[in-house]
Amino acid sequence: MQNFIVRITQENANLLNRAELGCFILPDTAAPDFAADFVAQAHAANKLVLTEGTDALGFYRRFATDGLIVDSSKETNPAKFLKSVQKQAPHAIIGVITRNRRHEAMIVSECEPDFVIFKFWKDGFESNKELLDWYAELFLIQNAAQIEEDFDFSTLNADFVILDDVKYSILLAK
Repeated sequence: MQNFIVRITQENANLLNRAELGCFILPDTAAPDFAADFVAQAHAANKLVLTEGTDALGFYRRFATDGLIVDSSKETNPAKFLKSVQKQAPHAIIGVITRNRRHEAMIVSECEPDFVIFKFWKDGFESNKELLDWYAELFLIQNAAQIEEDFDFSTLNADFVILDDVKYSILLAK
């Protein structure tokens, strides 16, 4: 079975009890009370919490999460962007979303994030799978496939698969 990172989309901490899950993503829009409680419960269970969104850095600092998911896909200079984030959060685990192109993946990887994220949709699945296979073969930095639609992702050569909590719960029910 693949390793999963679960994005929390609903105010529900039930998945923290799943032994196979070790990492969660909270959006920076999560309600403050829920966020504080979720992070405390996760840390008590020795699980990681990353945050994402336009104010991920502020959320990371406010709630003492373990790290950040940042999106470099719209940046004109992804390396400069990522280095700035790393400087502002030197102890954070950093996952970076990159454009699904080899050149951008290489540039981002040169900055040595903890893992690089490739987004997957049904449309373009085969070309993205080819990119992920190439990346996994050449780079030591871990990778993640962020699943944006429902499809069979079991053949992906990803270190991690990122699913939202609803999709993960559906997967468990199968």
